[in-house]
Amino acid sequence: MFQDITIEELLAKRASGEISTIDVRSPSEYRSASIPGSVNIPLFDDEERAEVGTLYKQVGVEQAKDRGLQIASAKLPEFVRQFKEVEGQKAVFCWRGGMRSRTTATVLDLMGIRAYRLNGGFRAYRKWVVGQLDTFELNARAFVLNGNTGNGKTAILHRLREEGYPVIDLEGMAGHRGSVFGGIGVEARNQKTFDALLLERLMQIGDAPYILLEAESKRIGKVEVPAFLMKKKEQGVQLRVELPMEERIRHIIEDYRPEEHAEACMASFLRIKEHIHQPIAADIHRLMESGEYADAVRMMLEFYYDPKYEYSEGRLNPEATLEIRTATAEEAAERIKDILAAEFGRPNR
Repeated sequence: MFQDITIEELLAKRASGEISTIDVRSPSEYRSASIPGSVNIPLFDDEERAEVGTLYKQVGVEQAKDRGLQIASAKLPEFVRQFKEVEGQKAVFCWRGGMRSRTTATVLDLMGIRAYRLNGGFRAYRKWVVGQLDTFELNARAFVLNGNTGNGKTAILHRLREEGYPVIDLEGMAGHRGSVFGGIGVEARNQKTFDALLLERLMQIGDAPYILLEAESKRIGKVEVPAFLMKKKEQGVQLRVELPMEERIRHIIEDYRPEEHAEACMASFLRIKEHIHQPIAADIHRLMESGEYADAVRMMLEFYYDPKYEYSEGRLNPEATLEIRTATAEEAAERIKDILAAEFGRPNR
């Protein structure tokens, strides 16, 4: 028979690479939120789940079970084949550790494939994540990347993370870049997924003496950053990055790809158009309609985003702010590495 596994036991095995987690819920449930890194092998697709659920509510438990068994039986060979392709130990879960994961684990056991079942399912995992974040104590010192729009802060963080630095990429976890244009070309995540990714990263970082993150507002797209992390950010060392205007424009064009997302870019611009001096706003509108995106970006930076940042910059503590003026984001990353090395040494990769 299969064996139940607790969340703590499961995460310990995952950390050592011993086990894979498999979400047997429907595709839409999986897309909404799952345990990070899990594979989706659904026992029922969305339509089948709706049918069984309707029977359960309107007819009865036994009728729902009979229909579920009928549906599952027809697809068992393919279902088992997919599990065989997953290497190593396996742990399955559904919403609350009920019928779907129990059926899956039992069938796999009969086919000679041992699988654990997560006790309490995804619902228990979600409750555990919320509890962990509510009581999380972050003792690391924060180094916070500030700077005008387009100064390559995300690119710098990605570069540093690839080299083993303890980076927390809040925008990446949120699936949003934080501005009115922030959802273009990316898929926004919900709070459940953001929380799970954040906690996973915090556990990976462990007892690192410092963290690196971008200066974000409390709300990023659809999610909110926990209060303990916002407090840490506000108390941290502020690294103000400044790149030349042409380099900033290049970063923005590369990130947002306006030629591919022309309609979304225009829709986002129209949301801020009324906040820009109208003759200038009209010029930006014309440039965007004609596909002259570099010039449009330049004007938005000069007449909208840079003045906004200058206003908010007054809240930074000058005594805790380090200026980093370089020609490229790559050079800025090297400067930041030197600053960190002077105090903490180089990280182990």
